[in-house]
Amino acid sequence: MTSYREFYRDRPVLITGGLGFIGSNLAHQLVTLGARVLIVDSLIPAYGGNLFNIHGIENRVRVNVADIRQQTTMNYLVQGQDVIFNLAGQVSHIDSMEEPYTDLEINCRSQLTLLEACRHNNPAVKVVFAGTRQIYGRPDSLPVTESHLVRPTDVNGINKAAGENYHLVYNNVFGVRASSLRLTNVYGPRQLLKHSRQGFIAWFIRLVLEDKEVQIFGDGTQLRDFVYVDDAVDAFLRAGASDASNGEAFNVGGLEPIRHRELVELMIRTAGSGRFRCTPWPPDKKAIDIGDFYADSSKIGATLGWKPTTLLADGLKRTFDFYRAHFAHYVPATGEQVASL
Repeated sequence: MTSYREFYRDRPVLITGGLGFIGSNLAHQLVTLGARVLIVDSLIPAYGGNLFNIHGIENRVRVNVADIRQQTTMNYLVQGQDVIFNLAGQVSHIDSMEEPYTDLEINCRSQLTLLEACRHNNPAVKVVFAGTRQIYGRPDSLPVTESHLVRPTDVNGINKAAGENYHLVYNNVFGVRASSLRLTNVYGPRQLLKHSRQGFIAWFIRLVLEDKEVQIFGDGTQLRDFVYVDDAVDAFLRAGASDASNGEAFNVGGLEPIRHRELVELMIRTAGSGRFRCTPWPPDKKAIDIGDFYADSSKIGATLGWKPTTLLADGLKRTFDFYRAHFAHYVPATGEQVASL
């Protein structure tokens, strides 16, 4: 039986959002596995797309700078693809509250654009959607399983939940094979560092590397789990290669939860720089915070054999090493605003 990694050899694969954080790491893995990779990315400046993210494989992938909201463009690009990893999206929770229509266009309507392109132009394709744990909202119990109520606390979570459900409906009704991975906090090389609106851990990595102060909202006792990007990529590869994932949503969580304060202390010890202090919650951020969260990933383990393998300390060391070597490609010359957790 062909293994899930052998499955990709010489196989045409499309990655939407492929110049972003997870998409580009996925592209690197797929190139190593011998896939024929097409990257589609809009390169919207404030988002995560970065041409340096494909440094070293730029001659082994094709890149199409395009917006997945354009139906005619996607009708053409999906043709001939065996697997589509759909990672294009707006991931900032704060931005979704300030610009809800933009979030709706990118995280909701554009998902229909892609799926309609597949339904009419490549109905045999397999699509794996990058979902999020944010759709659950504030947990009723921990760890959170896939049977937990979907009850988002922000516009981003609402639109991501809709995007996920579009994929599952197209699987169930139209036969466009699709699944969704509900990612928890993913971290690692090639993540956006130039501003703080796309997740706190990347911003903390920047502050620690710059030997600056990290501000933790509240008392630092909140629990979260974290997934190293290579482990997240492995989940995508398994889902894309297996029909057992069709019509399913899976949690993709970390090895074990850690409190915010302990996370920052570990980061500072690992990097050998930085400091932190606790500060009161800003009202706008407190209003959409979900509190303690960590995922139960046993379903994807039982179905696809996936489990996280990278210890947080090891993942952080690899991440710091990467950014020390390539910092200028991720941090602009001018300063940025300070952010907190």
